[in-house]
Amino acid sequence: MKLSIIGASGHGKVVAEIARLVGYTDIVFYDDNPALTECGGWPVVGASNQCDPGQEAVFVAIGNASVRKRLMERFCDANLPILIHPSAVVAAGVTIGRGSVLMPGAVINPGSSLGEGVIVNTCASVDHDCIIGDYVHVAVGAHLCGSIRVNDRTWIGAGAIVSNGISICEDCMIGAGAIVIRDIVQPGTYIGVPAKQRKKA
Repeated sequence: MKLSIIGASGHGKVVAEIARLVGYTDIVFYDDNPALTECGGWPVVGASNQCDPGQEAVFVAIGNASVRKRLMERFCDANLPILIHPSAVVAAGVTIGRGSVLMPGAVINPGSSLGEGVIVNTCASVDHDCIIGDYVHVAVGAHLCGSIRVNDRTWIGAGAIVSNGISICEDCMIGAGAIVIRDIVQPGTYIGVPAKQRKKA
């Protein structure tokens, strides 16, 4: 199987390894940095606008939510697969939108749903009955307790914890190690224990 990956970065390297583990044997990268020739041992064959999906699969491996959204919309008619590392745990009945990736050790518990272009990073967890919007990134070791709603394009930083029943609006950045114990209704950056707004979006 062939997979074209947009974004020859560290994130792209991990995505390629997951793709290899789930059966993709022909992997190429596209990146807008002309100095890049390979990523994780796979070739960089051109810029993102040179990717012609045709009948092959395309995965957008870009950390920035707005850029990921723009590129996924460009390839909206392509096959945008869901990539799940073999060590990830996904409960029965969980729904996952196309172009999403679950990294090693990720856990998604019953009743939860993930939108398109979602990243659940290494050893992060999404507990029961969570609703995760499009282009959300749950970073390494972050934990979402039960019945949480995280809206589009929000980043939950490494090691952050979001308490039960919390809602977080779109376009937020939750800092590494932050603990969210109240609803967040205004886009912006939130840090600390408990998390407080540092700056507006």
